[in-house]
Amino acid sequence: MGWSMKQKFGLAAIALALIALPFVLAMAGTAWVRITNFAVLFVLLSLGLNIVVGFAGLLDLGYVAFFAVGAYVYALLASPHFGLHLPFWVILPIGAAVAGIAGAVLGAPTLRLRGD
Repeated sequence: MGWSMKQKFGLAAIALALIALPFVLAMAGTAWVRITNFAVLFVLLSLGLNIVVGFAGLLDLGYVAFFAVGAYVYALLASPHFGLHLPFWVILPIGAAVAGIAGAVLGAPTLRLRGD
């Protein structure tokens, strides 16, 4: 069952609007870009909660800690505090990898546990 032409057009219009949004907001000032960044961040966190609670049926807020680990690694590597100021596209996979490793290290011992 494929998408109709109307649905494809609507999806393309939404995608173009989202791509153009930062540039339009930047003309109004950087405060609106910052507000939109926070809104998108909270949308991503709520989607993660929806996946965990809605599809898996679990109430687990631990995934937010790994989000924070990745953000902390990004903040450390992007700041001039340690004499480093790496580009965004270099730090992004490093932060994701460190958060994934932290999740694996904390999750590996619990794989054999069953029940409450």
